Amino acid sequence: MFSYMSYMLTAVAALLVTCDALCKCPGIPGLFGIPGLPTRDGLKGQSHLSGLPGSLYTEVCNILDLKRRLSRLEGVLALNGKIIEVGEKILASNGKEVDFPSALESCEEAGGTLATPTNEEENKAVLGIVKQYNRYAYLGIKESETSGQFMYMNGIPLNYTKWHPHEPNGKGSEKCVEMYTDGTWNDRRCNLYRLTICEF
Repeated sequence: MFSYMSYMLTAVAALLVTCDALCKCPGIPGLFGIPGLPTRDGLKGQSHLSGLPGSLYTEVCNILDLKRRLSRLEGVLALNGKIIEVGEKILASNGKEVDFPSALESCEEAGGTLATPTNEEENKAVLGIVKQYNRYAYLGIKESETSGQFMYMNGIPLNYTKWHPHEPNGKGSEKCVEMYTDGTWNDRRCNLYRLTICEF
């Protein structure tokens, strides 16, 4: 029963999200009723969508409202420079400076990982946050077992770099990578405090 209800909720949510300009949920501006779909009375259990109970309609409205609220929050944060969308990634910073393990842990706890530029556009997006805080930031890049060779956190070799002139030069003693305020990279010890920027 649960899987059927879950499936139906997902299907109805997809339908209503697709045609949200035509549906009506209280408190969600811009949504208008159409024949055959529940109205406000549906929330009281007096109307059904394809034989589904009004409580399911309530859940759909809650999902739509949450989607609207998250979208608005994302917009506000983007305007404040707290998050930046680049390609398929969303970059975000809490403004805190911690050591590399703590930065990585906080990003992973939030469902992401440390920002890892894989092209010039992504590097510029990370740089935008670095400049906003005027602080160096750790990147999701570490030195491999071979001294002087760096890789992404998942072990894949780098396909893009933006090293500062004469970097990396740690020769095995600087296993983490930071971004300078000019967008170039430097290998660095992992115990220094740097800005945390996550990607999702």
